[in-house]
Amino acid sequence: MARRVASASGAFVVFLATVWIGLPALIPAYLALSVLAILEYAAMLRLRNVRVHRTLLVIATIAHVPVALPEGVWGSLDAVLGIPARDALTLAFVLAVLAIAIRRPHRDALTTVGFTILGYAWIPAFFSYLLTLRVAPDASAGLGTLLVPSLAIVASDVGGWWIGRSLGRRPLSRELSPDKTIEGSLGGLALAAVVTPVAAWALTAWGPGAPVSPVWAIGLGLLIAAAAQIGDLFESLVKRWAGVKDAGLFLPGQGGVLDRIDSHLFALPAAYLALGLAGRL
Repeated sequence: MARRVASASGAFVVFLATVWIGLPALIPAYLALSVLAILEYAAMLRLRNVRVHRTLLVIATIAHVPVALPEGVWGSLDAVLGIPARDALTLAFVLAVLAIAIRRPHRDALTTVGFTILGYAWIPAFFSYLLTLRVAPDASAGLGTLLVPSLAIVASDVGGWWIGRSLGRRPLSRELSPDKTIEGSLGGLALAAVVTPVAAWALTAWGPGAPVSPVWAIGLGLLIAAAAQIGDLFESLVKRWAGVKDAGLFLPGQGGVLDRIDSHLFALPAAYLALGLAGRL
């Protein structure tokens, strides 16, 4: 337990520093974490004799750096291509995977296609919103745009773990994750609903500003916490299917990299969607 708390605390401090520095630190972090998560994903699938195109997924991860940057940010491809770069990359990736399946047909070709596209959407595509939020609507305001959702994710994880251990009785999903409880889930939602408006208020009062007011931040915190918990359960679904408890051994006492970013993979695009629909990006 002490090793788990120490590792989580250290990772959180490093994450805060990385968010504050911005793209020069976030881009290497995104690339490293995404590539490691892809390798863990591919390793889990191999336990079920399922192959994915790892090299293509790594190339897509690198390509997501310029396509994740909004138009107007240095390095963005939107203005160069004349169409949304994210859409162009997604279409190119899917077409490439299908073309490989046709070029090299085998009995499990369609399984490889499906799980490769799933890995693309789940890891590099979803996680790339880490970069998008940091520079939306600009590099200065983007600090709050990324920090508020990130704190909601952490609050959901901490609240779920704390309340779940102390008060948890009823399983949230016995089939996917027997250790998670309804009480823990509610605790994560509650803590996120408290932390998010406080963060929005503090960033507005003493920082670069927040994407929403403290009142609206309550709803945003609940939405992000719910998405984070769904992301955690989805990874549990993959691990349960593969027959493993942890995705990897990269972080001591906390399983793999995929185990640590699974909440972000759903919550970050959910935050982008919510803030975009609200006209805050």
